Amino acid sequence: MKLTRVRVEYFQQFRTPLEINDLDAGINLFVGPNESGKSTLVRAIRAAFFERYKTGTLVDLQPWGDSSAAPEVLLEFDWQGSRWTLNKRFLHRQRSDLTSGGEHYSGDEADDRLAELLGYDIPGRGASKAEHWGIPGLLWVEQGAVQEMHESVGYAGEHLQSALSQTFSQNQNQNQNVDQALGDAMGSIASSGGDVLIAQVERERSKLLTGTGKPTGELRDAQHQCETHAAELARLDGQVDQYHERVDRLGELQHLQKDIDAARPWEEQQEKAKLGRQQLDEVHKLQELQLQQHRELETCQRNQQIYRQQLQDFENQARQLEKRHQDRQQAQQQLAQHETRSAPAKRRVQEANAAYEKAEQLLKASRNLARRQSLEQDCARLAKDIGQLADSLEKARELTASRQYLAEQHQACRVDEKSLARLKWLEVELSKLTIQQQALATRLGYLLEEGQQLMLDDRPLSGSGEALLLEPGEIRIPGIGALTIKPGGTDVAELHRDQQRLTAERDDLLQRLGVSDLASAETQASRATQLEQQVQQHKAQLEGLAPGGVEALESQHHLAEQRREALAAELDQLPAAREGMNLPDEAQAQVALENAAQQLKAAEHAAAQHASALSLARQALASATAEWQRLQDDISAPDRKQRKEQASNTLTDLNAEAQRLETSLKQRQHAIDAANPEVLEQDVKRFTRAAESMQQQAAARATEINDLQVRLDTLGAQGLEEARENTRQEHQRQQRRHAELRRRADALSLLLDLLKAERQAVTRRLQAPLQKHLNRYLRLLFPGAELSVDDDLRPNTLIRQGGSQPQRDDLDALSFGAREQMGLITRLAYADLLQEAGRPTLIILDDALVHCDQVRREQMKRILFDAAQRHQILLFSCHPENWQDLGAVPRDMHSLKMTSDATG
Repeated sequence: MKLTRVRVEYFQQFRTPLEINDLDAGINLFVGPNESGKSTLVRAIRAAFFERYKTGTLVDLQPWGDSSAAPEVLLEFDWQGSRWTLNKRFLHRQRSDLTSGGEHYSGDEADDRLAELLGYDIPGRGASKAEHWGIPGLLWVEQGAVQEMHESVGYAGEHLQSALSQTFSQNQNQNQNVDQALGDAMGSIASSGGDVLIAQVERERSKLLTGTGKPTGELRDAQHQCETHAAELARLDGQVDQYHERVDRLGELQHLQKDIDAARPWEEQQEKAKLGRQQLDEVHKLQELQLQQHRELETCQRNQQIYRQQLQDFENQARQLEKRHQDRQQAQQQLAQHETRSAPAKRRVQEANAAYEKAEQLLKASRNLARRQSLEQDCARLAKDIGQLADSLEKARELTASRQYLAEQHQACRVDEKSLARLKWLEVELSKLTIQQQALATRLGYLLEEGQQLMLDDRPLSGSGEALLLEPGEIRIPGIGALTIKPGGTDVAELHRDQQRLTAERDDLLQRLGVSDLASAETQASRATQLEQQVQQHKAQLEGLAPGGVEALESQHHLAEQRREALAAELDQLPAAREGMNLPDEAQAQVALENAAQQLKAAEHAAAQHASALSLARQALASATAEWQRLQDDISAPDRKQRKEQASNTLTDLNAEAQRLETSLKQRQHAIDAANPEVLEQDVKRFTRAAESMQQQAAARATEINDLQVRLDTLGAQGLEEARENTRQEHQRQQRRHAELRRRADALSLLLDLLKAERQAVTRRLQAPLQKHLNRYLRLLFPGAELSVDDDLRPNTLIRQGGSQPQRDDLDALSFGAREQMGLITRLAYADLLQEAGRPTLIILDDALVHCDQVRREQMKRILFDAAQRHQILLFSCHPENWQDLGAVPRDMHSLKMTSDATG
């Protein structure tokens, strides 16, 4: 299967159409930074195949913020010699059309035919999921998923098994003898007797081992006993060995301290670093001198070019002189031709100019008449406007004066609302206090004889009455003495203090408001409100007469009068209208003037062209004559031979100087290269770090020696030897019992493995085609390695040759980068298997191998290029520098979008 054309519109970030044509049958490399549209393009291809056209849940396909968009994808691909076209639109005006030659499918029929063709399933409803993707889900790898194989192989397992069977059948027809042997083996393993034997061995084995090979039953108990004694023995061995190891370590460290640290070897490394820096400084001086001579050589080479050009000019002057002579004769002939055409051109310009002046005078007279009529109308209109403005201005001035007076009155009467509210509250509170005082005060009633009086503090009492005492008072009785009366309780005194405080605040507030009491303040506030309303009414009337203010109205009136005076003055300056003169209207006069202007322009243009041609002819003659004369003078110059010889001698000197500089540069560069400044710089760093490392090691050794001496002083091995020997004997007895059970379990496992191996041998024969393709790619990455697959065709173990035994690694235990590489190799092998079975294959890799190192990436490029000889591969990457030598021309996503926008 070969994809040839992709067109995407209204799909996520592709609001405008993006079209890609001429896709290569092998590798197609798409590059661009993150968010450039690579994964969006992959999503579009996957959606075109996997999603039902009428699914309504795919709103994520729409451009952000555009709920009315209808994502559309058009694909063209070749399969089995036919060109197929798929056009699918989602969400709005949904459609799905699949055509190939005379075949045409629409709607669900198109989706089902496409799924049948490529080997995947279409969901009944909702969005497509991984379990539906089949073969494309295995070969079309999304970003960051190339190492994930388990689920995708499982979902494509039925298709892979079908392809494997079909491939095996094809090979069967090619080799009848092999097929017969395989049939016999399959019959033997599939017999009922073989199943019974395997089941019996499994039952016996299950008494000692679990299905995963872990000990159970008696073997597990024996192993547990062995492990318990082994742990105790190891603990005792560890305690004894630890003591001896620390003694040995202490001796080793003391020996190193004596043999190494005492000699202070880091000082030698520091001296080497110092010498390296001196050598590096000398090399830097040579490099500076090299750069200076490079500049001198460039200057010398430029001068060589100048003098070579001078010598070449001397050789060319004779040929140029003859050419200049011919040019001068031709310029004389052209000048004579142009001079004969001067008089007719001048006469035509004069006639056209006279006609233009006459039309211009006629237009001026028509405009003056029209202007006079317009000015007279404007003057009449302005006179009416000025009268209206004068009336409005007088009324506005009256309203302004009245408003100013009212505003002054309002300012004088204005009462602060907060202060008035506070005053009202104070009056209410004082009234409450007065009532409370009267209820709590001591009442002093008195009835005195006529002519008698008493003194209550400083207030005389006579006749009869009642006094309220809120605070202690003194009654003086003449000739007797004084009585002191104190009101009972603390409430009376507190109320009296509150009354004094509130009274003082009220009096201060009345003074600030400029009124005598609350009633006066309220009356003044009411008056201020009325004045403010009147001010607002005057303001509204004034805004109706003069929205911009009285000054603006005055300015408008003044400007109108000035405009009328200016119009009158302009009217006086216009020439008087001549009665009886038949003038055309301004439009007709304008047309006549334009016609005359066009004729004058044409005549002037022709005259200008002629003058220009005449001037150019004269200039050409003068230039040709000057060039001929200059060359003639130059060739005839007495010092020409001397200048030529001087240029030749100078060029010879420059050649010698250039050769000398080049020789010097080569010799100096050889000295610089021999010194190898990069290695010198590395040596300086290496010796410096070595000195620091040696000093750190010496300090660490001293610290460790001190720590070991402290620990050995507190650690002993008394009693450990005997306990260790008893434990060892018991451990040996348990090991013998465990070994007996283990041998039986191993024998049963071996027998079971042999029986199953026979069955697996048949399976491997069936899997041979897939293994062949895996080995094809694997030998390019890991020569001599094998990748085993299970019965479900999932890769599980990488077997590499090395050392005395092969190294077996589960795929899940490999590094992330290695799992990526194994995942890609396996997918390519599946593609080869499917292609052999006649199934369509297309490989899509979105940012694959991002965790691959440089060496492995080079090997993977060989693998991809090899696979591209049989399959079409779409490779998307945000690291174009990693794929420069892949053998494919990269397609930049930004350029593709710009090209599509330009063509759209």
